[in-house]
Amino acid sequence: MDYPIGGATFDGAPSMTTADRKRVIIIGAGIVGVAAAVWLQRDGHDVVLIDKDGPATGASAGNGGVLASCSVVPVTVPSLMTKAPGMLLRPDSPLFMRWSYLPKLLPWLARYLSHCRPFETKRIAKALAPIISDSIDQHLALAKGTPAERYVKPSDYLFIYPSRASFEGDRFGWDLRAENGFTWDLLDKEAFRAYDPAFGPGADFAVKLGNHGHITDPEKYVQALAGHVVAEGGQLVTTQVTGIRQEAGSVVGVETSNGPINGDAVVLAAGVWSRDLAATTGLKVPLESERGYHIDLINPNIMPRSPVMVAAAKFVATPMEGRLRCAGIVEFGGITAPPSNKPFALLKKRIHEALPGLTYDSIEEWMGHRPAPTDSIPVIGKMPGPDGCFAGFGHHHIGMTGGPKTGRLLADMIAGRRANIDLEPYRPARFA
Repeated sequence: MDYPIGGATFDGAPSMTTADRKRVIIIGAGIVGVAAAVWLQRDGHDVVLIDKDGPATGASAGNGGVLASCSVVPVTVPSLMTKAPGMLLRPDSPLFMRWSYLPKLLPWLARYLSHCRPFETKRIAKALAPIISDSIDQHLALAKGTPAERYVKPSDYLFIYPSRASFEGDRFGWDLRAENGFTWDLLDKEAFRAYDPAFGPGADFAVKLGNHGHITDPEKYVQALAGHVVAEGGQLVTTQVTGIRQEAGSVVGVETSNGPINGDAVVLAAGVWSRDLAATTGLKVPLESERGYHIDLINPNIMPRSPVMVAAAKFVATPMEGRLRCAGIVEFGGITAPPSNKPFALLKKRIHEALPGLTYDSIEEWMGHRPAPTDSIPVIGKMPGPDGCFAGFGHHHIGMTGGPKTGRLLADMIAGRRANIDLEPYRPARFA
């Protein structure tokens, strides 16, 4: 079977000698780790998936579910420097801060905000595009022939605005998308109502992007992929990895809370928890948790036709199986503090403003940790230090969108194949 990637193909079941076959340990069973496992198995390798809590227990379960190929615009746009202080002080802003965490956050924050310059924003967008621009095709190829196929749905993706003038106020971001090859249709009030009558009078203008998609249950999707890995002979181990074992300059396995596990290569794909493990190899990545919030409205009486970004409120509403998921609130506060109440309350308020008359049977709340590097570019590739150690983490807002391509690139690297994109922007060594 051929599996397309970025216009090229490679044979999904290549001939492999015993000497070529590797036992690859993948730390993290989110979308990146599971995607890497699937593609490595299709190459003929043995895989061991390790996760401290099991598959899809972090951001891969709680994300917005949109395969947002157009999400090349980082948070660090030039206007953030002037807007952020006011946003932190407004109770109706989608940006929250646990002020007790600020002293610890400051070194990371200073480096993060240093990218709020036009040329830096454009550089970041150019780096993100190859990882996410063909997301729906990558997910379809990843899930092909597995129980996970049913959860991948091609769809449009809409950004809705109160007016055309508010859309024009986002011109910098839309110009960035155009520079990276994206096109769209503009829908005025009547055209938008004809497309989707679910939304209220506060949404009178929309931008419709085709060739996107969404996952109808992110948790079950990643779990189904992990189950496929096990069914194909892979191992799934629930334990805490405490270190990466090395001998004579090469990886020989990992240490875990249940003892050592041997392997020929290691992929570090543990999201925000990758930072401390990377440091054990000498790589200090400036990575923080961007605490993300979502609410699931169970059995709603109104369901949008397609995933929607409510641009003014900075949250997405995604139709899923038996639920409407609303996600997008940001909070800085580290990985140990419990969820805050105010982000959930704001999400509830905003979705009722967008969908008047919305009712539902019940509501479920979730908070998790998006891994945010200071430059908003994922860390993908061979890590400096021991041979056989690879990184695939730091995807910020694009983990589900970019996970399949990242996993595929990692499988190519381990096989010694040349990628058909420039990997320089993602090099882990850029932080060495």
